Amino acid sequence: MRIIGPVLAALLAIVVLAASTLFTVDQRQNAIVFQLGKVKDVITEPGLHFKWPLLQNVRLFDMRIQTYDDPEPLRFPTAGNKPLDVDSFVKWRIVDVKLYYVSVQGDEFGATTRLKQTISDGLQAEFGQRTVHDVVSGEREAIMAAVREKADQDLRRIGVEIVDVRLKRVDLPAEVSASVYRRMEAERKRVANELRSTGAAESEKIRADADRQREVILAEAYKDAQRVRGEGDAKAAAIYSQAFQQNPEFFSFYRSMEAYKSSFRSKSDMLVLEPNSDFFRYLRDSAGKSGGRK
Repeated sequence: MRIIGPVLAALLAIVVLAASTLFTVDQRQNAIVFQLGKVKDVITEPGLHFKWPLLQNVRLFDMRIQTYDDPEPLRFPTAGNKPLDVDSFVKWRIVDVKLYYVSVQGDEFGATTRLKQTISDGLQAEFGQRTVHDVVSGEREAIMAAVREKADQDLRRIGVEIVDVRLKRVDLPAEVSASVYRRMEAERKRVANELRSTGAAESEKIRADADRQREVILAEAYKDAQRVRGEGDAKAAAIYSQAFQQNPEFFSFYRSMEAYKSSFRSKSDMLVLEPNSDFFRYLRDSAGKSGGRK
């Protein structure tokens, strides 16, 4: 029983020693083995690996693509000396672990600080060559490609690859936007007033043309009506003439009856004529014939 305790302690020490000699590298990682504080080896293959306990230690580095997104937009002047607020993000990853460690001591904050400065310098150079119209209208792809290429060349020196650079938002500063919006509003009002004036002129033109067509149509209708009326009067005169030729006495009598009807339409109508006037011819003849029969 007195032997079991030391044996267990020895076994435990062996297990601890064996565990400290082994380490695992994930497929998404690279490892640097340090011996007495100096870089001894770089491990890029995933799996189980060996190190000397107490003499060596291991540091793991994530090799996946990472994102750096600056929380504050950066301001850059354009070719026309007009400032723009630019919001961007960068995709980057470690490609040379040893160089990365030697350059920035493997510190991610130090790497992103260098990355931010490089991207800022690249954007400033690209925006300084272009006007606001160029930046907004369709040269973003060219800007991003140029900045990515330049930044990648610079950051390769610290073992970092720039995968992509993207511009999320490009805006005028708030104090500039207000004046721009005012100018845009004034321009839109000018265009609207111009369109209203043009519309009013076209409206008057259409109205005048419609009035002219109306007068022409009325004149044509009046002309047609007068023509039809004339034709009707001519036909009526022809019929009257034909009737008069067939029986002149009856026609004269009919005309006199129509004249009587028209002259004495109302009880208040008054007509002063001589008794022997031809107007009363058929009245006299009717009275004479009636007296003779009596």
